[in-house]
Amino acid sequence: MWAELLPVGRSAASGGYRRFAWNSADAECRAWFEQQARDRGLAYELDRNGNQWAWLGDRTAPGAVVTGSHLDSVPDGGAFDGPLGVVSSFAALDELRARGAEFTKPLAIVNFGDEEGARFGVACIGSRLTSGVLSREQAYELRDADGVRLPDAMERAGYDPTGIGADDDRLARIGAFVELHVEQGRCLAEGQPVGVAGAIWPHGRWRFDFHGEANHAGTTRIEDRRDPMLTYANTVLAARKKAKLAGALATFGKVAVEPNGTNAIASLVRGWLDSRAADERTLTELVAEIERAAAERGGRDGVRVELTRESYTPVVDFDGPLRDRLAKLLDAPVLPTGAGHDAGILASAVPTAMLFVRNPTGVSHSPAEHAERADCLAGVAALADVLEDLACQ
Repeated sequence: MWAELLPVGRSAASGGYRRFAWNSADAECRAWFEQQARDRGLAYELDRNGNQWAWLGDRTAPGAVVTGSHLDSVPDGGAFDGPLGVVSSFAALDELRARGAEFTKPLAIVNFGDEEGARFGVACIGSRLTSGVLSREQAYELRDADGVRLPDAMERAGYDPTGIGADDDRLARIGAFVELHVEQGRCLAEGQPVGVAGAIWPHGRWRFDFHGEANHAGTTRIEDRRDPMLTYANTVLAARKKAKLAGALATFGKVAVEPNGTNAIASLVRGWLDSRAADERTLTELVAEIERAAAERGGRDGVRVELTRESYTPVVDFDGPLRDRLAKLLDAPVLPTGAGHDAGILASAVPTAMLFVRNPTGVSHSPAEHAERADCLAGVAALADVLEDLACQ
């Protein structure tokens, strides 16, 4: 399974992946998932929000145990973030069948769509729509860099977007959701190959619009310029300094410039801030300080600054009894994480938990992301133990 997925959406230039929502690579990944389901005799289902499900047992019955993750990527992302969870879910089911496990509850494997938010700017769109965190109206307003609306992208890919939105009936039938994921850090580097997630830091994405005045780079005097690039650059530096002082994280990882000419002073710079902190108060204060720094510098540069919050996820404490049950079952450490996941979005609606597989480099969202084969197999065995404990009692 792993070998089949590796070439899909991979850039020959960077070695990273470009599996964005509703593009051709995404379609290949979706076809792969459907085939894996059918090869195992599972009932394949596509829900109203474009998420894929593979069911063992009665999918209308209550108390289903669900596992899975996502198959899309960030720009030039790694091979493990998302796909490891989906591949391991199918492999864990194979292991349980090899053990002769008898299921007493329905089991489902899921591929949530557009988890990374690389195309439309909002993370976890599939699970956000399902849980009602993202409304149908909000989703219809999302556009990619080329101006293509989310529903139009779905329609072009052969899916009907008219029914997207909260799926309360589906969530009510889920008794537990467990997501396996490669660790995005090095807490497990010197210890056990598998850990259990304790909580997810609150995090969000904010768009800063720096409005200046376009002009000629070779003829406009320095004192006559209203250059938004200066304000943007100062804001990036301020964000780093203030995040460090707060013990938090702030990253400008995406920027768009208009008119984007080498010999032209920009009229508009858009910068997207990703910020995370251990608690919501710290995060709120940090973003406010970054906004103040941007406005203060903008006043000196003759640049107007606008801030728009595009997405936000409050602190997520995974289900305590389920977390403790898994940690005891696996004799595994409980780890914090600063990264968002579909499991975090669903946590407000169903009991959720996460397993992390050791990543010796600690690198993620990069082609250097890695997990050793032996650790991946340990993750499969751990997930199989968890599913057997939850669905075969």
